[in-house]
Amino acid sequence: MRLVIALFFLYVVTATVEAHDQGSKSKCDKTKQQIRLVQSKMRAGYTRAQGEKLEARLRKLRADRGKFCR
Repeated sequence: MRLVIALFFLYVVTATVEAHDQGSKSKCDKTKQQIRLVQSKMRAGYTRAQGEKLEARLRKLRADRGKFCR
């Protein structure tokens, strides 16, 4: 009986970790894509106000990339 419980627990933990990894990879990919988009907009030129918003967005995206892309 203990073996069955241990195997069930192992199965649940493994499934949870795999689901988390897939979700993180998806968030990582989306974050990287958004970073590229903001960088592209910055290369195209911008006003001072736009530049401040783009820089703030880029800082947030880079922080998110640190969380999701490991």
